Amino acid sequence: MHAELPRFAGSEQHALDEKGRLIIPARFRERLGPVFVLTIAPPDPCLALYPSATWVEFCERLEAVPQKDGRYRRFVRYLFAHTQEVTADAQGRMVVPGLLRAYAGIERHVVSVGLLTRVEIWAQERYAFETPPEGEVPAFLSELGL
Repeated sequence: MHAELPRFAGSEQHALDEKGRLIIPARFRERLGPVFVLTIAPPDPCLALYPSATWVEFCERLEAVPQKDGRYRRFVRYLFAHTQEVTADAQGRMVVPGLLRAYAGIERHVVSVGLLTRVEIWAQERYAFETPPEGEVPAFLSELGL
């Protein structure tokens, strides 16, 4: 793994405009770079933004998988059919295509969440259900030895 890959943290609530454009928060936009990748994030019903360098590394790992059976090909086909290279316009907006908005259930209000190597984009109503159950976080940290 490359030490220089950007990391993301924090969250922002915002809305798509009438043309399906989303303002990418400045702190995320700076780390994503001028050209980045918008894709789905299975198994979660959200979208993900990856800096180009992080996406290249992901693709290299995917290509290195030794077993490329039908299940592998179906997954790769599905993922890349729902993936695009994108850029932000001068106002820091990007268009979220209808196919990807439908996958994530995004109509207007979204939450963007920095998640280590990527930024997840959630429909606000779906993200509300992502709060961990009481006590789960300390128990999980303990399991990880952190």
